[in-house]
Amino acid sequence: MNLEPAAGRTRKIPPAAQPKGRKNARAFVYLSLIPILLLFGAFAFLPIGWSLGLSFFKYNPLSSSTTFIGVANYARMLGDSVFLKSLWVTVKFVVVAVAVNIAITLLIAVAIQRLQTGWLRNLMRTVFFLPTIAPLAGTAIVWSTMFNYNQGLFNMLLEKLHMAPIQWLSDPHYALYSVIIMTLWADIGYNIVLFIAGIDSIPGLYYEAALLDGANRWHSFRYLTLPLLRRTMLFVSVTTVVSYFQAFAQFQIMTKGEPFNETRVIALHIYEMAFSNSNMGYASAMATVFLMIILAVTVLQLKWGRTDWEH
Repeated sequence: MNLEPAAGRTRKIPPAAQPKGRKNARAFVYLSLIPILLLFGAFAFLPIGWSLGLSFFKYNPLSSSTTFIGVANYARMLGDSVFLKSLWVTVKFVVVAVAVNIAITLLIAVAIQRLQTGWLRNLMRTVFFLPTIAPLAGTAIVWSTMFNYNQGLFNMLLEKLHMAPIQWLSDPHYALYSVIIMTLWADIGYNIVLFIAGIDSIPGLYYEAALLDGANRWHSFRYLTLPLLRRTMLFVSVTTVVSYFQAFAQFQIMTKGEPFNETRVIALHIYEMAFSNSNMGYASAMATVFLMIILAVTVLQLKWGRTDWEH
């Protein structure tokens, strides 16, 4: 007997079978997500909630008494000159480091992508990505040695050029920018790889058409590469901003917030307030405000970025 459906007709799934299949699919999705959501809740939402609760108390882990003080910790921030200074230093660090990072990584990615030899392209990609593999703490120690005033590499080079040595990590004019240089060296590999992936996704026929129309390399970059990299640019900018807002290890190791709090970022200030001064309540309040700042900046970036490519 021929069980094939007649020509021009489609075999219909019995209505009774559809709800069962959908229920099984939903059950599979929920069962797959439960472990992830439990881990995420235990290590993300629970600490955030605990920190928010502590922010309303005067809490010292070395003391047996805990006093509820309401929003006093938040009000204290408005008159805390060190907190306000750390907020300014953090914003300055993020703005400068992110702008330089994106500019450098985009140019390097375009240059690598234009290499004609495949093995050379892979080699350059690997070379730029290698610093990201090294632990950030170890990288910070190495760069601290290079920035040393007496026997550091950079001052030795300045001496060869008959120039005066610089207090790279002790001079208020150079300390923050020295940490930025180290951060860029250790971090640009990620964004280079992301930009290369974004450029690879652009169809080559666009560039061929632009070449036939007489466009040079600058015109192709300005009117093709940049517009078609908007989504990649949004992802890179959001992840880089969030990462740099949370920068801590390099500041703790290289400068400890000095000189004169010129390198005291919020993450470092929160850490010292919590573990050096044992003021967990005030540190939790600062951490909550810090979280709200990062969340607001991220939402604005996503809103502006999506509006940009939707137009």
